[in-house]
Amino acid sequence: MDRRHIFFIFEVVTNAFMSTYQPLQTALLELEASMKAADLWRMPTPDAEAFASQQPFCIDTMSLPQWIRFVFIARLNALIDARAAMPAKCEVAPAVAAYLQQEKTPAHHQLLIVRAVEKVDQVVTDSV
Repeated sequence: MDRRHIFFIFEVVTNAFMSTYQPLQTALLELEASMKAADLWRMPTPDAEAFASQQPFCIDTMSLPQWIRFVFIARLNALIDARAAMPAKCEVAPAVAAYLQQEKTPAHHQLLIVRAVEKVDQVVTDSV
């Protein structure tokens, strides 16, 4: 294999990372920042059994902010690290919006968090 061929392969791999994984990594950091700003980031790690839930969003074993931090963000970061395929579809924002409204989270925090989750949803869904 000559140097041009190696450079071409490197460029293809780098472009694939930049087109899918980098925007997702940025969106996840924005989500984390918005949750920290709303004081929804600092919380205890759920017990190991909580992760075995079969319910959507582990609703029977975790709060939604716990699920976002310890399941949603963690799993997407693991996919980024593994350069693995993304899920075919991601639609978490409606559940987050409903939860934040129900919990009477201040409107400006609701807006920032929901927008951040919408961005994650879009990046994941568009990556397929």
